[in-house]
Amino acid sequence: MSATEPLLRVEELRVEFPTEDGVVHAVDGITYQVHAGRTLGIVGESGSGKTVSSLTTLGLTRRQGARISGRILFEGQDLVILPEERLRAIRGNDIAMVFQDPLSSLHPLYKVGKQLIEAVQAHRDVSKATARNRAIELLGLVGIPDPSRRVDQYPHEFSGGMRQRVMIAMALANEPKLLIADEPTTALDVTVQAAILGLMERLQRELGMAIVIITHDLGVVAEMADDIAVMYAGRIVETASAARVFANPEHPYTWGLLRSIPRLDRPRDEDLVPIPGTPPSLINPPSGCHFHPRCPYAEPEHSRIDPALEPVPDESSHHVACLLEPARRRELWAQLREGGTPEQALAAVGPLETSS
Repeated sequence: MSATEPLLRVEELRVEFPTEDGVVHAVDGITYQVHAGRTLGIVGESGSGKTVSSLTTLGLTRRQGARISGRILFEGQDLVILPEERLRAIRGNDIAMVFQDPLSSLHPLYKVGKQLIEAVQAHRDVSKATARNRAIELLGLVGIPDPSRRVDQYPHEFSGGMRQRVMIAMALANEPKLLIADEPTTALDVTVQAAILGLMERLQRELGMAIVIITHDLGVVAEMADDIAVMYAGRIVETASAARVFANPEHPYTWGLLRSIPRLDRPRDEDLVPIPGTPPSLINPPSGCHFHPRCPYAEPEHSRIDPALEPVPDESSHHVACLLEPARRRELWAQLREGGTPEQALAAVGPLETSS
């Protein structure tokens, strides 16, 4: 693999789950890539397909009866068609994952050290004593105080933040090339969130690994991600560098996510603006643009036309799936950025001009 090629490239990935009520289109044709040493943030509401796409990368949706198509290229190997035995050798060794809930991910009846030792010995032919020393080293690496003592404690003896650090230590046991972190700061207070994200950044610099961080909170990836992919209803609706997404977002759904975050440069008593409605059913998604039922700026034809993910004019690395004209999108965002409501933005920009 050359230095210019991505470490991970996902191409037109689709993941479907047949159920009694119909087929759940959990992931609907997404494409993205991650280079070594860089961080991709995948953001979106619950149920948008973020976690399923990453579980599929690890081959963890195979046993759930999922129908999978597309390609997941890791160092040139297509993980979708890779035999389970070869995929098992990659999972936990070259690609590791920090799962969303550390309390349920750690076995409550086994000491933390035993679980770390198992993670090391699963991929390395080393003695138990060597694996134990590695476990103590890993706990120290992620900032657990007195690791030689705490290695013999049970998960319930750790706080939520400490358990998350243990999960990161387990994921790093074999120095993976790619770390997938699924909501790594959920249910943690803001100071612990900052410590966990800072830890991941430091370990990335030291180990040179790529990171995919999955979250519903754009604030979590504001400082950490190099690139951002915004998912809605199983699709990527916008992707660009993090700086571009925060400065000049192009999709109304991204606007909604950004406007739901408190801003220090706005009055303290200013209300946050929630996205109206609820995420759509992935069994019977809306026709046309999937976001049109919740979009304040949608036109009647948006319920019939399915937008493709296309480059933004003059920004080849910024892609968006939106039927609004680029100039109109930028005018609307300029109004919203100043604190206006969607109704005020539409009033300021004016009605859509149509040719006679």
